[in-house]
Amino acid sequence: MRFLNAIVLCVFLAVFGPNTARALEVITVPEDVNAINLSAAIERVDGEDGSVRLSTAPDADGIVRRIEVLAADPASNPNWVIFALRNVSDAQIERLIVAPFFRMPGSGVINPDLGSNRINVLTPSGGLRPERQTDAEADVFQVVLDPGATVTFVAELSGNDLRELYLWEPAAYRSYQNSFTLFRGTVLGISGLAAVFLTIMFVVRGRGVFPATAAFAWAVLAYLLIDFGIFGPLIGVGNGAVQPYRAASEAALATTLFGFVFIYLNLHRWHLRFLHLALALAAIFLALFAFSFLQPQLAATVARVVLLLLGIMGTLLIIILSVRGYDRAVLLVPTWIIFIAWLVYSWMVLAGAVTNDIAQPAVAGGLVLLVMLIGFTTVQHAFAEGQVSVGSLSEVERRALAMTGSGDFVFDWNLERDRVTVSEEIHPRLGERRGALRGSIKLWLDRIHPDDRDRFRTALDTLVELRRGKVNSDIRVSANDGNYRAFRLRAKPVLDRDGQVSRIVGSLRDVTEEKISSERLLHDAVFDSFTGLPLRMLLLDRLERALKRAKAGLAVKPAVMVIDLDGFTDIDERFGHSASDSLLLAVARRLSRVMRPMDTLARIRGDQFAALLVSDESAGKIAEVAEQMRRALRTPFNFGDQDFSLTASIGITIYDNSPVGAADVLRDAELAMYYAKRLGGDRIEAYRASARSIAAYSEASERDLERAMNEGELQVYYQPIYDIRTASIAGAEALMRWNHPTKGMVGPSEFIPLAERTGLIDKLGRLAIRQAANQTSDWVAALPLDESFFVSINLSATQLGTETLLNDLRTLVTENRQLPKHIKLEVTETQVMSNPEQSAYVLSALKDLGFGLALDDFGTGHSSFSYLHRFPFDTVKIPAQFVQLGDDSGSARTQGPIIRAITSLANELGLTVVGEGVETPEELKRLIQFDCHLAQGFVFESAIDATALKRKLATQHGA
Repeated sequence: MRFLNAIVLCVFLAVFGPNTARALEVITVPEDVNAINLSAAIERVDGEDGSVRLSTAPDADGIVRRIEVLAADPASNPNWVIFALRNVSDAQIERLIVAPFFRMPGSGVINPDLGSNRINVLTPSGGLRPERQTDAEADVFQVVLDPGATVTFVAELSGNDLRELYLWEPAAYRSYQNSFTLFRGTVLGISGLAAVFLTIMFVVRGRGVFPATAAFAWAVLAYLLIDFGIFGPLIGVGNGAVQPYRAASEAALATTLFGFVFIYLNLHRWHLRFLHLALALAAIFLALFAFSFLQPQLAATVARVVLLLLGIMGTLLIIILSVRGYDRAVLLVPTWIIFIAWLVYSWMVLAGAVTNDIAQPAVAGGLVLLVMLIGFTTVQHAFAEGQVSVGSLSEVERRALAMTGSGDFVFDWNLERDRVTVSEEIHPRLGERRGALRGSIKLWLDRIHPDDRDRFRTALDTLVELRRGKVNSDIRVSANDGNYRAFRLRAKPVLDRDGQVSRIVGSLRDVTEEKISSERLLHDAVFDSFTGLPLRMLLLDRLERALKRAKAGLAVKPAVMVIDLDGFTDIDERFGHSASDSLLLAVARRLSRVMRPMDTLARIRGDQFAALLVSDESAGKIAEVAEQMRRALRTPFNFGDQDFSLTASIGITIYDNSPVGAADVLRDAELAMYYAKRLGGDRIEAYRASARSIAAYSEASERDLERAMNEGELQVYYQPIYDIRTASIAGAEALMRWNHPTKGMVGPSEFIPLAERTGLIDKLGRLAIRQAANQTSDWVAALPLDESFFVSINLSATQLGTETLLNDLRTLVTENRQLPKHIKLEVTETQVMSNPEQSAYVLSALKDLGFGLALDDFGTGHSSFSYLHRFPFDTVKIPAQFVQLGDDSGSARTQGPIIRAITSLANELGLTVVGEGVETPEELKRLIQFDCHLAQGFVFESAIDATALKRKLATQHGA
């Protein structure tokens, strides 16, 4: 029984005892084999307290020895591996133990092995101590095996693991290293030349794709220097410690390849969000580059995954763009196929599916091939753009001759190089040396008049964004002498083969003289072109300012005199217009001599003059001036053989601090003048204060209206404009409503005439434009509206005649460049025809800003259809008085053909037609028969507030 128990105990200790270990595999070293892979023969052992105790492999006599090996640093606790070699020959054998720093095959994708020092110390169980050999790519030890000896080697590791270990015959190992020298030198040379060449191409051609391609080439070169063991010695770092640099180079490969694809395919032009996404990814990649020096294995993992995702997403993107015919994507297809093949092969190598000696050099060679293919693709596309075929050369020559014959100057802005080129002939016009106007667009912006700068920038930005349209705008450019010359720029975008704007090309015409004439027209709007005196509008403006100064106690109380020539009509009929014109000119000169420098003399009607006196407020002095005028006119005028004596009826009013405006003061003087004329003429009469009670109600209403504008009682309502074909809202007309606190809702027919009469119409119009513009911007931002959606805003005749309107709208465009395409400005036919030259100038300026223009009440005045071509309208509105004719009316047979003529001509000219005031289904059907597609009126609904219209638009667009 005791014997049986002893046997069981021995078996238990044999199986579970602490000193038990499997036998170490001994590798026999043949003499005629150059290399042996020892990776499978190494065995990991655990050390303790800076040492390791182990049993050696049995020698030729079967003897197993126990040895203890101390760590190089007794305070450390390194990892240990052992292996055993046996020399069965009769001769001494010298071999090299080689532990590579880095081997790509099998290094892994997730948490990869990036290389490191492998063996710190190699200790044999007997024989000579191994000698460390100098090597740039591995830990190499020379060992000597005696004949018949079995040696156990204990390796103290520098890191955690020993992935690969080889036994090399020394001469074979050196031959193996030298076999890749030519390949590495060739690959490095090609890569370096490609990087330098692409960098130079960027300097020469100035295209943005070259720096992206060059960056990728430089990243490949850096990766190869690290992979070939050259980078470490260059910076004084051992190749076993280049893990952060290897991870950073792989991050650089992923970053630069992404940048190349993004820039080459012009993804930032497809949508602004792509640019934002690219910038975010670029920031992440830069952070990954920095992170490589903190956690190189994690950074390398991310970089390799990014390359895989780039291959997948890039393939899908290139396929989609190639199917759509995008030339750049088509040219990139062969290169991308090679990249996908390289990517698949690289992942196979990393995963260990391919482990031969040429796998790692093949990956490096594939990278260089990619650089060459990408470089060739980039260069081919860069030099292919802008070529002119031989067949179209004659056409180009004809266009050049036409440009020369027209006297216009060439304007060419290359967007990719940001360079503006103009004809040399323009330089003498501006007093500049040749070539002074060539440069970036900023150079031109600096030379453009500040008032034109925003409009010029907005027009060009719109062309680039929309990739269509044209610019027809006047700009003022500073000359060398400091003066400005006006040029008319007519330009269109030129698209490259990818459908992107590569340049904006057009012509510049010197319109300085034309501008002077236009400004003279504007001058004539406020000054009498015959006498040179101010007109009624300017007189009222100066009188208003004088009243404000007097109310503030800063100046004397102004006095106004209205002078009407007695019997002037008889003189005109008897002696003709030539004599009457000369007489008017002489009257203006005599009256001007009576005036003092601070006073104003104006011509307010054909034979009526008005004087604003601000130099003296004494009634006696004012009466004296009036008498001097009367006497000056009574002095005979000589015209040829004829002498004329004139008399005048003069009305006077002196401001008495009452709360009245300039128009009221002038009206008082006119009443006094008419009173003098009723008394027989040739008299001077002062205005009687008792007459002011007649206008008391009007003045109260004026103050009430001004208060309402200041307190927000005036609000814009919107009458929807429907597309008859789809029964959907295509736009809306902005209509002002007055929500009076006591009278309730007041319609525009009541307060618009009051505003026109009291001079508040301009302020009211500006209020309507601002409210409607702000509301439209909110709708466009909050709802998925169609590009064609618009809001119509009515302009008054006063607004159309002032520069204030243009300045206000330029400000709106600067705040929101998308706004003009959703705004239509309406003017009536009567407003346009009251001053065609001024209207043409203002309307063209509004069109240049991008606003739509609608002609309201077309057909009610005395214009002809030719005005649809003369003025830049894009919409015609048929007035309600035409639309609302019933079929049983005799007028329907007359007006129907007129409506049909309007719609037919408008459709031929590409104009939109809107029918107004549609109240019955029958009227709507008639508009459909007349091919009128848009309509508004009570048959749909009346004007509603902004909130109600927003709800309708949201329902219509499913928002």
